[in-house]
Amino acid sequence: MYLCIDLKSFYASVECVERGLDPLSTNLVVADPERSEGTICLAITPPMKKMGVKNRCRVFQIPKTIEYIMATPRMRLYLKYSARIYGIYLQYAAKEDIHVYSVDEVFIDISDYTKLYGMDAYALGNRILDSIYKETGITATCGIGTNIYLAKIALDIYAKKIQANIAYLDEETYKEKLWDHKPLTDFWRVGKGTTRRLQSIGIECMRDVAYADEDVLYKTFGIDAELLIDHAWGIEPVTIKDIKQYKTRFNSLSNGQVLFHDYTYDEAEIIIKEMAESLCMDMFDQGLVTESITLMIGYSHQLKVPASNGSISLPAPTNIVRVIMPYVLSLYESVAIKKYPIRRINIAYNKVVPEGFEQMTLFSDDDIDKEKDRKIQKATLEVRKKFGKNALVKGVSLKEGATGMDRNAQIGGHRSGE
Repeated sequence: MYLCIDLKSFYASVECVERGLDPLSTNLVVADPERSEGTICLAITPPMKKMGVKNRCRVFQIPKTIEYIMATPRMRLYLKYSARIYGIYLQYAAKEDIHVYSVDEVFIDISDYTKLYGMDAYALGNRILDSIYKETGITATCGIGTNIYLAKIALDIYAKKIQANIAYLDEETYKEKLWDHKPLTDFWRVGKGTTRRLQSIGIECMRDVAYADEDVLYKTFGIDAELLIDHAWGIEPVTIKDIKQYKTRFNSLSNGQVLFHDYTYDEAEIIIKEMAESLCMDMFDQGLVTESITLMIGYSHQLKVPASNGSISLPAPTNIVRVIMPYVLSLYESVAIKKYPIRRINIAYNKVVPEGFEQMTLFSDDDIDKEKDRKIQKATLEVRKKFGKNALVKGVSLKEGATGMDRNAQIGGHRSGE
């Protein structure tokens, strides 16, 4: 038996609580007032949703007739609330039975706890929701299911939309209530693209998926068809224990951003240098090295052309900025279409592994230079950790159009609130 708990309109609710307001009766939007009206609202309160305002809308899409409070994002504050609420979960279940899905959503395996507390899943779920509200003022919703998938569906399709804020599904009730439910995009992991492909083969609902020709599904979706078929029947074999034990063969570090306006090729090179240096410092701080780099460049919205991308291998695993930077710039030159204005950039350092792959020698000038660079990077990190990321920056970050210093003051691309 699983719970899937979501903190209702989390960022907006935190802002209301901090102001002594009721999130369920206050019109409030979390968005940066210093950005244009095209900026995305990170969260809106439930009353605004009832008025037809879409979550994650842009500010200009909010009807002018609606009066509301605009709260500047404070990501560090939201993380503190999230950590505090995670502490509440730990009052009811061990961390081994909790999977943090996002800053405002968790899965909890309560299979061993209903008997321990002498209550059924509904009672335990409500107890946790009450604790969250009493200790933080945040309203939460809860889906209960006999597997992770059903708990998530019970949350998304039912619990979030009813006054009780809690709902239950097992395989039988799932088939009874949701086999004919539309649209398919309401279901976890079924996006618009998947829905279009399903419709192209005559599938409109989960009942259709369940009884579809599996050969056709596998031909259309490949191995992902297995997931679709299982979920159509309300089946999900993966447990929280499986998630905790899963280890990827390779890891990567990435850094991406959408620019506030279109950049020329030369202007975007400044951003590339900042992002490459930032990722190198992250790797160095974690004692990791990379052996290859991937770069994706997206172009102006006006052009409606596909992004271009490419990868390059390094001669040896490293995390030294001065070693990596020429390869990043070479990759940028080969990938970017210079005549197109640039709007999106993503850099990934692939197959990152613990440091220790480079052979050091006292008799190589090259190795001595690398050791010097390591000392410089170590000193830079120490200064930034003590005085803030902007206490010591590369000169490139002082150029017009650079975004590094602004991003250093953000968490997840949004203001930290400090």
